[in-house]
Formats: sequence, structure tokens, C-alpha cells
Amino acid sequence: MPISEARKIANDDGLDLVEVSPNSDPPVCRIMDDGKFKYLASKKEQETRKKGRASQLKEIKLRPHTEDHDLGFKLKNLRKFLDKKDRVKVTVFFRGREMAYMDAGIRLLNRVAEEVAEDGTVYQHPTRESRNRMSMIIVPK
Repeated sequence: MPISEARKIANDDGLDLVEVSPNSDPPVCRIMDDGKFKYLASKKEQETRKKGRASQLKEIKLRPHTEDHDLGFKLKNLRKFLDKKDRVKVTVFFRGREMAYMDAGIRLLNRVAEEVAEDGTVYQHPTRESRNRMSMIIVPK
């Protein structure tokens, strides 16, 4: 139909003539309420953004000689984070003479990975970040 006739029909109904596909032959237009369409599109975008939130990176800090009870408490929190679909960075800090026992930190991180193997997988294996810090990243399954 000619553009002038389509515009007249749209104006009579109080709607807008919107070009949907300009590259096709002939171009495709639609008669609709453009303001309402934009409003619904923005609401839909907000809803998808709310549902698909990016997972956060949580951090759990340990020391090389953390006791079993304290470690159990930290592991319980780690599992909660993984259940919420957050990534978790497990960090071991060393001070003073503890830096001579880096293998204790690696053993601790490997133990943590084994404990939460059913809830998450190791994304980044234990690495030394700085002179006195070692970490690994666990992601939910």
C-alpha cells in the first residue's frame, strides 16, 4: 500500500507508522503505538538484566595453619556462595616465618578444593599472587 495511505490510517487510529524492515524489498512498516512499544521493550530489558545478574567474586581468607573448626566454618560459607552461583576466591596469607612453609598453603588449598568438589570446580589452580599470598578460584558446578 502507498505510504501516504498507511500514514492516513495510522493518524486516524492515533497510532504511529513504524518502519520494521527498511532493507527488504519492498520495505515493511507496521502501525502501532511507538511509545508503548518502547516502554514495554525497556521493561523487558530491565527484567532480563535483573534475572541474569553477573555472578560476583566472593573471597575467603585463610592462614596456613587454620584450625579444623575454623576451616569448617569457612567451608560452610564457601558452599553458600557456590549455591548462590557466585565465584569464590580462596586466599591464603603468610606472615613472617610462615613464608618458609608455602607447601602448607598449597595443601590447604587442595584440601578446600576436595571438600567442595561436589558443589564447585577449580577454575584457577593454586597460584602465588605475591610474596605473601597464594590463591585459587572456585566456580559453581
